[in-house]
Amino acid sequence: MQRVNVIGTSGSGKTTMAYRLAQQLDIPHIEMDALFWGPNWTPVPEEVFRQRVAEALSGPAWVIDGNYSRLRTSIWERADTVIWLDYPLAVIMTQLMRRTLRRSMSREELWNGNRESLRKSFFSRDSILLWALQTYGRRRQQYPALFRQPEYTHLTFIRLRSPKASAKWLASVKPLEMAET
Repeated sequence: MQRVNVIGTSGSGKTTMAYRLAQQLDIPHIEMDALFWGPNWTPVPEEVFRQRVAEALSGPAWVIDGNYSRLRTSIWERADTVIWLDYPLAVIMTQLMRRTLRRSMSREELWNGNRESLRKSFFSRDSILLWALQTYGRRRQQYPALFRQPEYTHLTFIRLRSPKASAKWLASVKPLEMAET
């Protein structure tokens, strides 16, 4: 486990899991949202995004978080492991609401000066909460089918169904030097 993609519905905890796993393995963590979003919540041009991701994946070991389907093939071709945070919708929505409220109230900067706002998060068509609701069922159908595709047989798929299961699994992961001896 040296090249890992952490996937799941928005709010499932992908970035937190990827960051902690990268720390545990002592390898770089790559946050795809940081590569995708420019100032004022403007996506960077597609070529720029693809180049940023390619550069980030050029190293021998990494943990990347994100579900950007248009880059899935290029990521999964290089990856050796995919971790799916497949939590119940109630857990995801609770986590997402707490995170969104915390970020909105604290005015926490995310990437390139972007900040979440209560208006955009709760009362807009661009709501992250609405996005999570819209994509949850689709991802739960899509991922198992993808895992069976012949082009991905080289991957180890790990499906974690609760935050407790994720914490237990993460505690069992050994740093790369220890795992190799």
